[in-house]
Amino acid sequence: MSFVSFREGVKNMEKTGILEKIYSPQEVEDKWYSHWERQGYFHAEVDQDKQPFCIVIPPPNVTGQLHMGHALDETYQDILVRWKRMQGYNALWIPGTDHAGIATQARVEDHIRKEEGLTRHDLGREEFLERVWAWKDEYGDRIITQLKKLGSSADWKRERFTMDEGCSQAVREVFVRLYEKGLIYQGHYSVNWCPQCSTTLSDIEVNHQEQAGKIYRIKYPLADGSGFIEVATTRPETMLGDTAVAVNPQDERYKSMLGESVIVPLVNREVKIIADDYVDPSFGTGMVKITPAHDPNDFEIGLRHQLDQIQVIGLDATMTKEAQQYVGLERYQCRKQVVADLQAHNLLVEIKEHDHAVGECYRCDTVVEPLVSKQWFVKMKPLAEPAIAAVKSGDIRFVPERFSKQYLHWMENIRDWCISRQLWWGHRIPVWYCDQCGESFAATIDPIQCKHCESSSIQQDRDVLDTWFSSALWPFSTMGWPEQTKELNHFYPTSVLVTGFDIIPFWVSRMIFMGLEFMEERPFPDVLIHGLVRDEQGRKMSKSLGNGVDPLDVIAQYGADALRFTLVTGVSPGNDLRFIRDKVESFRNFANKIWNAARFTLMNLEDFDSDKGSLDEMNLTIADQWILSRYEFTVTELTRFLDRYDLGEGARVLYDFIWSELCDWYIEWIKPRLYGKLGEESRYTAQYVLGYVFKHTMQLLHPYMPFISEEIWQHLPDTGKTIMLAAWPTPQGLRQLDGERTMGLLMDVITEIRILRSKKQVPLGRKITAIFQADQEKQQILAENGDYLKSLAGLDSLELQSPGAKPERSISAITNGVEIYLPLAGMVDMEEEITRIEKDLARAHQELERAQKKLNNPGFMSKAPAAVVEKEREKVTSMVDTVTKLQALLGEMKGA
Repeated sequence: MSFVSFREGVKNMEKTGILEKIYSPQEVEDKWYSHWERQGYFHAEVDQDKQPFCIVIPPPNVTGQLHMGHALDETYQDILVRWKRMQGYNALWIPGTDHAGIATQARVEDHIRKEEGLTRHDLGREEFLERVWAWKDEYGDRIITQLKKLGSSADWKRERFTMDEGCSQAVREVFVRLYEKGLIYQGHYSVNWCPQCSTTLSDIEVNHQEQAGKIYRIKYPLADGSGFIEVATTRPETMLGDTAVAVNPQDERYKSMLGESVIVPLVNREVKIIADDYVDPSFGTGMVKITPAHDPNDFEIGLRHQLDQIQVIGLDATMTKEAQQYVGLERYQCRKQVVADLQAHNLLVEIKEHDHAVGECYRCDTVVEPLVSKQWFVKMKPLAEPAIAAVKSGDIRFVPERFSKQYLHWMENIRDWCISRQLWWGHRIPVWYCDQCGESFAATIDPIQCKHCESSSIQQDRDVLDTWFSSALWPFSTMGWPEQTKELNHFYPTSVLVTGFDIIPFWVSRMIFMGLEFMEERPFPDVLIHGLVRDEQGRKMSKSLGNGVDPLDVIAQYGADALRFTLVTGVSPGNDLRFIRDKVESFRNFANKIWNAARFTLMNLEDFDSDKGSLDEMNLTIADQWILSRYEFTVTELTRFLDRYDLGEGARVLYDFIWSELCDWYIEWIKPRLYGKLGEESRYTAQYVLGYVFKHTMQLLHPYMPFISEEIWQHLPDTGKTIMLAAWPTPQGLRQLDGERTMGLLMDVITEIRILRSKKQVPLGRKITAIFQADQEKQQILAENGDYLKSLAGLDSLELQSPGAKPERSISAITNGVEIYLPLAGMVDMEEEITRIEKDLARAHQELERAQKKLNNPGFMSKAPAAVVEKEREKVTSMVDTVTKLQALLGEMKGA
């Protein structure tokens, strides 16, 4: 094995100095992040000699603020990027932000309204957009600054924005190509309309919330005056726009009524009874009112039966003139009035409580109104088919695999995507209308004349594209597409996408079909899904609950490294994480333990001279062999877990090795050697092994805790400018399974002795005798390591025996085939201990007798509550057990 790099690094050690006594995360983190950024360590250029590794960041909203979900997402990505960079990959992490159409426009509109009392319409489109760009320039870097505090090693020189010049050109190119291919079309369709945001929403921008509501059974008079039918609805105000009543064609109750006419109450409109398979005969009366203008399912029925679309609710959620006498009423005020009028006309049969799902805007929580509107759509079936096949074939893999089912369910049931939004902030739809010839056309560059008749009297479509349209192009638009750039050729497809399960339909699915359509290649082979960060009670963090936690506050108190380790530890891919502040504190303690161990290591390497020899020539002790073997096991296991994206298990392996094996065992084990008590040769070997293991362990720790690992590594013997570019450790043939078993035996023996001492409250400083009974092989191991046993178990002597009679007046334990006996005479004052036990036994007898008397008293048993009686019975059982144990202990002490 070769340890040349370690030896060479030692020679530079005198210039590094010793670490500060107290670890200050804030000082260390600010110092090193600035240094990394200044030196350009995050930047990656195209290098054909290296294998590429690329991640694109899920772009946060440009006006957003860092929350725990971002912190989790970016920590996962940064761990993977730092790890791959150390493995020698040409690692690129592309950062950027999203223009977030609805959210950003709403934020700026609200600001202008509060500060100036104006609306965007008062300003006009051009001036309003100038205000939004100014807002973006002022506040847009806030979340980027916050991501840097977390330690994100993204290539900030390549930072993108979904509305920058390059991304905007990509958006236009995609739109025009799809338009010319017939996959983008304009049509009247039932859409989700938010009255508050004044724009359409795609299906996945609508959150369906279960709410308490009512179901109303209403009588519709038959047109011939022969009677009534009954229909059920949860929205009686939409009745004003009914254009049919539908039944299931298989419903025998109503077959004879098909084709008959009924009168819509209050507006006196005559409509037909029609048959459609969509109707559920078990819902309500089996007769359903059809309102094509205000229900997406009714809209489809209306198309099949050529029904009129009568819009009775307007864009502002007030009733239109089509609602006749109810014009101008807000929709819910109208509902109350309609119900009152139905009751007045004796047309309301009953009202029942009814829980049902209500669609709300994902941005402002306003109840969405289904409206028929002329909008732009992407025809999804041709695009969805190859995207479905890519996942089914395994070309794209979800981790965990269960999330592929969510993806496939969405894609296999997808409707055409409504991509137009009635906003001003966003990518304006690149379609122009000619006033002269009436034609329309799409263009990638702003035209000056109509491409059909060459008239200059042309107007651009006023709507903008759905924000997710530009986000869907992110993996290739950020690399310069539609130009065939060297970055695109080298880094596309990206290596893995890291994101939350909640945006699989919003973003993941769309990147997949856009990548396959325009790059003719998957955008990434793997999709690593993480869960949500919840509070300690398992609740989703939200403003309404007031249970959100600001990551920056946590970083200020505990440091970024502690937060990062918290976010990945103890959770499997795809599962939700409960944020517990005590857990962050425990990992801050972990950082402190590493720091203190590093200070101890450095202080004991001050006079280390690498010219005295190499590890190949050294006489390694069992402890040296063991720590090198356990270190190599950690290298192998950590790499294996990272390879399969199980970052939590990787963190656990690393934590266990550093805390327990390196700090609690090996460093304690070698202290006598480091202090020169076993000779200079042994001291030199301990120094060498400790330095080697500590240095390379910091390299293993770096992706998880980048700041503290860099600070310590810079003080340790090193061969490079930064730990970021140090080679990821690989197996070097250091595993020693026999040595691990031997060391495991010694550690188990020491642990059992410490437990026995603790039970008897014997401090480690008081030296005692231990007797071991074991076979010859184990006796030899114990004998060869007697000095370590004495030091770590607090012994002054040890006796080795073959298995036989138990030594008198001793306490014992058995582990790994070794019987351990600790004579009580050396641990406690025997007379005092006997006296103490006799007093405890007398008290126990008294308590037992008192409890038994109560239970034998008929008066107590008949009058006492059952719970009190049961408590006394439990006391008797407990005291019998205590008396038995004390009697046994007393007999043992007296040697009986």
